[in-house]
Amino acid sequence: MSKYESVSFLCEDGEERRFYILEQTTLNGFQYLLVEDTDQSENEDEALVYIMKGTPSASDEDEMTDYEMVEDEEELIAVSKVFEQLMEDTDFLME
Repeated sequence: MSKYESVSFLCEDGEERRFYILEQTTLNGFQYLLVEDTDQSENEDEALVYIMKGTPSASDEDEMTDYEMVEDEEELIAVSKVFEQLMEDTDFLME
């Protein structure tokens, strides 16, 4: 059993996927989550992780409840460096 909080996200294709939230941070007013796919084995030395960005909710612009995968390469690199600092014992490799 994982010590991380597990959350569900609805993908663009309508499929629901569960992710573990490994870390979170706020930059320039946006909330970012570092998440791991729950389908991965907990015993693996390497894990595939994703960075998700909070976006204003379509129903209430004051709340950031919707998340999307960060796809912009410059933004991804910048945010991954912040997560690297927050998770000192973890090495990141961009693919």
